[in-house]
Formats: sequence, C-alpha cells, structure tokens
Amino acid sequence: MSIELSNETDHAADLAEIRELAEYVLDEMHVHPQSDLYVRLVDEPTIAELHEQWMDLEGPTDVMSFPMDELLPGRPGELSEGILGDIVLCPAVAARQAVQAGHAVEEELLLLTTHGILHLLGYDHAEVAEEREMFDLQRRLLLTFLAERGRTATPPAGRS
Repeated sequence: MSIELSNETDHAADLAEIRELAEYVLDEMHVHPQSDLYVRLVDEPTIAELHEQWMDLEGPTDVMSFPMDELLPGRPGELSEGILGDIVLCPAVAARQAVQAGHAVEEELLLLTTHGILHLLGYDHAEVAEEREMFDLQRRLLLTFLAERGRTATPPAGRS
C-alpha cells in the first residue's frame, strides 16, 4: 500500500497514526495493497480555495476527497487495485469540530480520514439511507481501529 502524507500546517498531527488508520481501513475494505492514497493536511485558506474551486461552496471545510480510479470496496479474494485518490484535511476546522464533539483533535482527524477514504470508495451521505450506511461503517471502522490499539475513544456516529 502506498500511502503518502504531507502536513503543510503548523498542527503537529500524528502522521504515523493517520497512516496506520488508512492502512487498516483500506485493508478492511479489501483495497489491493498496490493501491495509492495521498493524504494532505492544509490550512484554512487552502481548503477554502479547494472548496470553492471544486464544490462551488464558500469557506473552509473539514475534509475533501478527490477520487482517481473510482475504486469500489473489494471482497475477500477480490481486491480493488488502482490509484484511490487524495484526501485533504484541515486541522484548524477539525480542531473546532473536536471541541464541539468533546474529543481530541487527533480523534477528529482520524474520523475525517476514515470519512474521506469512504468517499474515495464511492460512499456518500446525500440520501438518508446512504448516510446511515456510510456513518455506521465509518463508526465501526474507527472504533475497531482504536479498540485494537487499546484506546476507548467515542467519536461521533457521523458528521462531515
């Protein structure tokens, strides 16, 4: 699995944990180990510019996903292979959301990373049923990842 990360902010994010989470989620979703993912942490002006350019929406957001090969989740023995795409996270927005949710910024960044990966794999939350499916999966993946590391965080069931 090729997972590249870059932190273009002053936030001291735990890139190793973000990488471990991404590897875990991609493995759970049966994405081929030869697939590529890029995770970029940016400041508010940068994500606001991307938000307006790609979504035609003003202001900063927490996470954006840019799929490349439109991979879908695989199944055991049938792995999806290709360039998954890019995820752009904004730690400043994540920090505000973490305060509102009552958990650590790092947990919010992990939640947003999981959310972004699911978007890259074709999940969405435009409809109520889609939202339920995506957020339930997001919550299960993140809580299982944290539990396997001995952490007991309780991230929100869904947002983003």
